[in-house]
Amino acid sequence: MTRLFFITDVHGSDRCFRKFLNAAKAYKADTLILGGDVTGKVLVPIVEQGNGKYALTLFGESVTLGKSDLEETQKKIRDAGEYYYMTNPQGIEEMNASDEKRERVFTDCMLEMLRSWLALAEERLSGTNIKCYISPGNDDKLEIDDLLVDSGHLVNPENRVVQLDGGYEMITLGYANQTPWKSPREVTEERLGEMIERLASGLSHPENAIFNLHVPPFGTELDKAPAVDSEFRYVKDGLRVKMIHAGSTAVRASIEKHQPLVGLHGHIHESKGFVRIGRTLCLNPGSEYGDGILRGAIVSLEGNRVKEFLLTSG
Repeated sequence: MTRLFFITDVHGSDRCFRKFLNAAKAYKADTLILGGDVTGKVLVPIVEQGNGKYALTLFGESVTLGKSDLEETQKKIRDAGEYYYMTNPQGIEEMNASDEKRERVFTDCMLEMLRSWLALAEERLSGTNIKCYISPGNDDKLEIDDLLVDSGHLVNPENRVVQLDGGYEMITLGYANQTPWKSPREVTEERLGEMIERLASGLSHPENAIFNLHVPPFGTELDKAPAVDSEFRYVKDGLRVKMIHAGSTAVRASIEKHQPLVGLHGHIHESKGFVRIGRTLCLNPGSEYGDGILRGAIVSLEGNRVKEFLLTSG
């Protein structure tokens, strides 16, 4: 029996990533899969004021703290999926004056955190037979691809067919159909379908394959997202936020055509759940990375069937 633990959309949360590595032992999983949107979106400058004081905006509030509180605050920032940057008033002026400078600082902080994660994964998994598959998602910058290389226990399965224990094949694609946010890895539905079909054509046994596709199939319980307007404000339906299907028609068509054993998806944090499309079990564990809660899915495979599965939260 092959036992997978799948998560997605940790968006830079140090707390969630550490829980992910610990989950292999806790859930007796031989395969760990992080299916995209690995990195964070927010940079928090911590500005040295002199006299042992530091100023920052922490979760929307202006805060001044002393050196004794600095380490704990840095941990809170990392655990919430944000990056901190130690600087001074002159450094802030330079960032405010230059989009290029600000973007470079953000990217450097993002890559530094990812490097530390990959080193930690190798350290924690040393001496085990566990493989850890980490791939980018639509929100992840292209710069991270140079770090996500196969080494030791780590594998980047993006855009290829990989062999898992038990003889199962997996295809992985972190690209998404187009969104209002114009994230780094977006393509048209037509192009997305072509990319998936190229991968699927390399499978020896599609019926026993895992489709690790970041975007969930369109028109299911896995792809319901809040509607937003051109200013990224929620659209109301009466007193409630209007919900729409934001998944991919290309992903759904590929699953309907090839009927793999399992579909692993994420992308839409609010739509935790599972559905069957024909014989294929499709899962989206959801995401609550900002609160440090790790949502995941345990999937046990035996022969040509899913023996059991469980959505987890912890």
